[in-house]
Amino acid sequence: MAEQFDRFVEIVRRLRAPGGCPWDRQQTHKSMRSCLLDETYEFFEAVDENDARKMQEELGDILLQVVLHAQIAGEEGLFEMEDVARTIGDKIIRRHPHVFGNSTAATTEEVLRNWEIIKKEEKAGDRTYIIDGIPESLPALFRAEKMQRRAARVGFDWKDIAPVLDKVEEEFGEFRAALASGDQSHAGEELGDILFALVNVARHTGICAEEALRETVKKFARRFRYIEEQYRKSGRRLEDAPIEDMDVLWEESKKVIG
Repeated sequence: MAEQFDRFVEIVRRLRAPGGCPWDRQQTHKSMRSCLLDETYEFFEAVDENDARKMQEELGDILLQVVLHAQIAGEEGLFEMEDVARTIGDKIIRRHPHVFGNSTAATTEEVLRNWEIIKKEEKAGDRTYIIDGIPESLPALFRAEKMQRRAARVGFDWKDIAPVLDKVEEEFGEFRAALASGDQSHAGEELGDILFALVNVARHTGICAEEALRETVKKFARRFRYIEEQYRKSGRRLEDAPIEDMDVLWEESKKVIG
């Protein structure tokens, strides 16, 4: 494995060297941000499809992004790939004292609790506030969940689901009032409050809001493609379809493809 990894690092180094690839040579940490994000989501899709070949390929694409970033950092005198590997290795050892030290953790819950304690100690000097350190670039639903979890650690949370559901209804009422007032900016704010409250519902029920929405979007895509396919087969234009006809096909799609 070490031989193949070293070979790959050398390939990336060659791409960035004089006489290498013009595209790779002009990349920066900032210009490559979207590439890493894209490759990560493509890996998510491969996992959802349970496609081992695709997972292997997408992990390779993610590794390319990691090694490219490390190569760029090395050229700038910041750090090397070896530093990246050493840092993560040291972190994993520190956060698994039940494996590499004298602590014990018999359950997943104990492991996670110890992980958070150790992490808090490590980050103590880097954070002024409890919710610091949650990247603004995260998908909004995921960021909302992480922020709520942070607040819940110090007791800023409801003990059961009932008041959480009540909050959703309250936010819906405020949204309706904002719409009725014609204040678009206020309506947007209240809609955000609804989404935040729904993330809280998801968290309290052990559901990942980001994953739940992703699955619903995929379901919508399947059903809408079914409607479009039926119109193509009949030689009709979807753009001319009455909403009533599309509703019939929508309900049909639920039975045919789920």
